[in-house]
Amino acid sequence: MNVAEKIIRKHLAGGEFEKGSEIALKIDQTLTQDATGTMAYLQFEAMGVPKVKTELSVSYIDHNTLQSGFENADDHKFLQTAAEKYGVIFSPAGNGICHQVHLERFGVPGKTLIGSDSHTPTGGGLGMLAFGAGGLDVACAMAGQPFYITMPKIVKVNLKGKLRDWVSAKDIILELLRIETVRGGRGKIYEFAGEGVKTLSVPERATITNMGTELGATTSIFPSDEITKDFLKRQGRAKAWSEIIPDADAKYDEEMVIDLNTLEPLIACPHMPDRVVKVKEIKDVKVDQVGIGSCTNSSLADMLLVAEALKGKKINKDVSLAVSPGSRQVLAMLSQNGALFNIIESGARILESACGPCIGMGQAPKSGAVSLRTFNRNFEGRSGTKDAQVYLCSPEVAVASALTGKITDPMKYFGRKPKITMPDVFLADDAQFQQPASDGSKVEAVKGPNIVSLKEFTFDLKNNATVTLKVGDNISTDHILPAGAKILPFRSNLPKISEFTFEAVDPAFAARASNTSNGIIVGGENYGQGSSREHAALAPRFLNIKIVLAKSFARIHLANLINFGIIPLTFDNPGDYEFIKEGDNLTFENAAEILSRGKEFLIETPYGNQIKANYGLTQRQKDILLAGGLLNWIKSVQNEKK
Repeated sequence: MNVAEKIIRKHLAGGEFEKGSEIALKIDQTLTQDATGTMAYLQFEAMGVPKVKTELSVSYIDHNTLQSGFENADDHKFLQTAAEKYGVIFSPAGNGICHQVHLERFGVPGKTLIGSDSHTPTGGGLGMLAFGAGGLDVACAMAGQPFYITMPKIVKVNLKGKLRDWVSAKDIILELLRIETVRGGRGKIYEFAGEGVKTLSVPERATITNMGTELGATTSIFPSDEITKDFLKRQGRAKAWSEIIPDADAKYDEEMVIDLNTLEPLIACPHMPDRVVKVKEIKDVKVDQVGIGSCTNSSLADMLLVAEALKGKKINKDVSLAVSPGSRQVLAMLSQNGALFNIIESGARILESACGPCIGMGQAPKSGAVSLRTFNRNFEGRSGTKDAQVYLCSPEVAVASALTGKITDPMKYFGRKPKITMPDVFLADDAQFQQPASDGSKVEAVKGPNIVSLKEFTFDLKNNATVTLKVGDNISTDHILPAGAKILPFRSNLPKISEFTFEAVDPAFAARASNTSNGIIVGGENYGQGSSREHAALAPRFLNIKIVLAKSFARIHLANLINFGIIPLTFDNPGDYEFIKEGDNLTFENAAEILSRGKEFLIETPYGNQIKANYGLTQRQKDILLAGGLLNWIKSVQNEKK
């Protein structure tokens, strides 16, 4: 077997080990972050389970750290007290970005991990089988429920050779995105193998698995080998290591080759992570802003390279350079060895160890700016400035461009790449993590006035609905429900945050949808790509959206739609997309009858034609929809067992 199959086999809790069938996986670890965690713990609370049933669950504060009002601070207090009550480790603001910190202090090769953040596959760099998921799925895992996925294809990515100077792991994943596109990874796990794997450190591997999310992949994974062992040993966690490598005769569903010897510095152009070209092909593009950090490129190795490249130099006068170390550990070690001085002296701005600009939480570029970021997404408007031109690149390209003031190939700008020596022992101050109470029943989860109790939905769709919005391909969760400093504080207030639904696409959507009893959203290919934010399903459901009819869906968003009782339909004939207009009233047989009896979903349009829609759902998923959502379904199952 290959690495992914070995871990899946060990954790299989239901279903058949067959490609394309639904399987249930036992989950060992979970993580949440504060933009999605408040809702996840409200959902966990609603299940009535007194304590988490996983081996390890961690609640991180790393997204909503800009405290411009009481809302974020109230959420942090709720998360702190909920963690104490329910048996969860709490990582406070300033401790670092969940994926970077989890890699350093908690990740274990061979374990399963789900997180309420789409970049949870970062753990694959350590040999974990790690998935991004909606908050409700994470709450279910904490309650001891299995995690359901469609058994994916396993793609072997054979890495040949070794990277040249000033070419990095970021260029490997950008090359994969160039080849596969943001839709190419749906229904797949990318497993990295070949001689090139041995040349990549765990942080480099984690950069690749982190951004594998942008492929639409189920997850990505590296073997756990001697390099993994060395990383864990330096973190003081050698006992967590075990070897997990593919069998000599391991088989894969697909294979592809990336020759590291020939890779050059790459860059993703606005406004999609797969619009990848060689840096040298971009001529004379002036840069206004550079951001180095995020969960993709904020490791100690990344920061030490940046510090060395900036040593004795000043950034261009027209460039704002912001640097965010990924964890308290990274920031402390930069300070300890003097590298932080080089970064500060260059003129860079040091941000706290948090997600920050990646999710539009500060550092929005000026109007029409060109912003180079070592982040993982460059969707239009995600930076906080709608007309900003955001490029994705490696720290090597970012630092060279910050120095010159224009997009620059580091191979042309610098000489030999400096050798970065990693410390034998990393600083490991676990005192910052707050442990849960021994008796959680005595702890009250504190809820501020912005935290609104969950709304219970029911399945009330009958035989007609109105097209409330029609959108095109690659609609992301940022399009559906944006992040940013203005909106994120309302993640625990569903009525308020719903007002921002599709704000960047159609500001009138929320008002129009709330005045429609049964709404349909019509979309193109890859609807719902991007983050795991379940609010992108929850808010539309609050606004009476009952169906999303699209050409295809991104994995996590599809699950979130089902979890909150929205029927996900796909066009049997994609050409029928053209026959539907916003405002159309569509009719069909009784929806509950269609789902419960497995009938064809035939939709009558106002133009006299009939459209066939598919709903390739399992019986479990149909039952969830008919119950009005996953939380209702779990309660009904629990009641049946009593």
